[in-house]
Amino acid sequence: MKSCKHIFVLLLFLFSVQGDQLDEDYVRTDGAWILGQQSQVYRTLNIEGCAQKCEAETTFTCRSFIFAVKDQQCITLGDNTKTTVVFRRADAILFEKRMYLLECKRGTGQDYRGTESKTQNGVACQRWAATTPHVPRYSPTTNPDSGLEKNYCRNPDNDEKGPWCYTTDPSTRFDFCNIQECEEQCMYCSGENYQGRVSQTESGLECQDWASQEPHAHGYIPSNFPEKNLKSNFCRNPDGEPRPWCFTTSPTKRWEFCNIPRCTTPPPTSGPGRQCLAGRGEDYRGNVAVTISGIPCQAWAVQEPHKHARTPENYPCKHLEKNYCRNPDGENMPWCYTSDPQKRWEYCNIASCDGAPEATAASPSVAEQTELVDDCYQGTGTSYRGTMALTISGKKCQAWNAMTPHAHTKTPEALPNADLRKNYCRNPDNDKAPWCYTTDPSTRWEFCNLQKCPDPAQQQQQPQPTLSPNLDCRTGYGKDYRGKIAVTTTGKTCQEWRLQTPHKHDFFTPQTHPRSGLEKNYCRNPDGDINGPWCYTTDPSKTWDYCDVPQCPAEEYECGKAKYKPILCFGRIVGGCVSNPHSWPWQISLRVRSFDLHFCGGTLIAPQWVLTATHCLEKSSRPSFYKVTLGAHTERATEPSVQERDVEKIFKGPNRADIALLKLSRYPFVL
Repeated sequence: MKSCKHIFVLLLFLFSVQGDQLDEDYVRTDGAWILGQQSQVYRTLNIEGCAQKCEAETTFTCRSFIFAVKDQQCITLGDNTKTTVVFRRADAILFEKRMYLLECKRGTGQDYRGTESKTQNGVACQRWAATTPHVPRYSPTTNPDSGLEKNYCRNPDNDEKGPWCYTTDPSTRFDFCNIQECEEQCMYCSGENYQGRVSQTESGLECQDWASQEPHAHGYIPSNFPEKNLKSNFCRNPDGEPRPWCFTTSPTKRWEFCNIPRCTTPPPTSGPGRQCLAGRGEDYRGNVAVTISGIPCQAWAVQEPHKHARTPENYPCKHLEKNYCRNPDGENMPWCYTSDPQKRWEYCNIASCDGAPEATAASPSVAEQTELVDDCYQGTGTSYRGTMALTISGKKCQAWNAMTPHAHTKTPEALPNADLRKNYCRNPDNDKAPWCYTTDPSTRWEFCNLQKCPDPAQQQQQPQPTLSPNLDCRTGYGKDYRGKIAVTTTGKTCQEWRLQTPHKHDFFTPQTHPRSGLEKNYCRNPDGDINGPWCYTTDPSKTWDYCDVPQCPAEEYECGKAKYKPILCFGRIVGGCVSNPHSWPWQISLRVRSFDLHFCGGTLIAPQWVLTATHCLEKSSRPSFYKVTLGAHTERATEPSVQERDVEKIFKGPNRADIALLKLSRYPFVL
């Protein structure tokens, strides 16, 4: 019996190591599909099995693989997103080998597999397989494992100076390439993209794990901000600080900066910048040096009359030259410290790039002047022209004219009639519903957090039926559906989730998804499919299909009064018990405005006043650093009931009391 236990523990250990190695070696992108000239198709039960197929591939160099979750299908590919077009497919997961995506070097760059193909002096590289103008010592034949493809820079001999290539200049046999260092051992700029493993602060304190709320409660939850790479307890810079930092394991020291060295090679270029205002003006590089009230700006490099941390040394990539207006930290628009000792800082008037009137800080947004209404779409949503910019999982949408983090062809220029404005949800390709590319590098696209509009004709012709509380129905996409329907829309009986016949599956079982209600053969939605609950079928020719589960009727309740009796929690807010939606109607979420990051709570005590704790305001003394969210039932704040307001003034309690008042912008909450 002991030996059986030992074998079981060993298998668990090996599986854990394999999963960790997968995260280290591959970049995962949900909802993406690529086509390659070289590919093989296999049937595997899980992602790990598909990764093994990729590693064992001998007919070509496997650079990526696709795992189709519901179909249990594995496709190994010789291409990746750098060499071929990317398509959208809801139930597919694309895994790309990290080494073939990096355009930076680690150490000497012996494992560099990027696409740089010119020397540090700008001379084009000779193909490794060519023999003119230089007969190579290193070739794909002599060094098959060195990645000597095309004419890309490589380091087959592990030269200490880094990747190099033979040149197309007959007078120069070889030269080194200008490959920047990866931000693992060092950082560029302010360390926003630092991916290293330093886990101690500059004073030697151990960092607190980002997923932990002990000893310090916080809102930097890794699952809510996957693009910030908040792994383990490694130092990171998720909120625009001068350099990476972390919460500490010392109860008396909440957070501290980390000592990360700067990279020695030049930082990546960010383009020439603009002379006018676009968006928030983070790329503004003009010469305006006067605030909206006419006060000359203080130079960024000096500390008089105002001491500050936004210096050219702390923000080397933000172009803080002289006293020009800039936006180094994600404010609403460019700003500067003023030369008036009585006025610390102020926004600047910058002419808009689109010819609109100059932006001013006093101009309220449209959202502040209008009541919030439910956003919905007709049919498949090809005519939807609303302003929703969040996906079903709460991810922010990428702007349609942007190519980062996801390059694509659905641009305003390519599809002028699709109204691809800003980052609003749209359906330019007649998909099932409005969608968008996300700002999460690991999730290429998702459908949006929108519901279909009710049909006015049907509403007038048919009175709303009175539904009994026992009706088998779903809310939203039915992820929480726990009814007993067990037949698909085409009349096929569902296969039990625990069984492996007639269809083998390893991804959706009671063991892998213990909280998804995978009992018997009932229809469920463990993966949050936009089309609703589904199941594997008992028909050997049909792996899975959707179920016809009706929507539940909407419930009504009085604004400002708890829908449910609040749970009595004796613990802290963070780490206490989970409350029901609508049970705490005056609770607010205090957030970092520029990153929409929840980190503290509070109570709305008047339409324009919020009560919170002083320790919640330690990150910044500037009211513009914060915003207040009301009407949110989840941390992602994607509900139609959400209202947001800026903070106008901060009043901290006397005698170091841990209490503070926030006065909101001149547009109070709509109650």
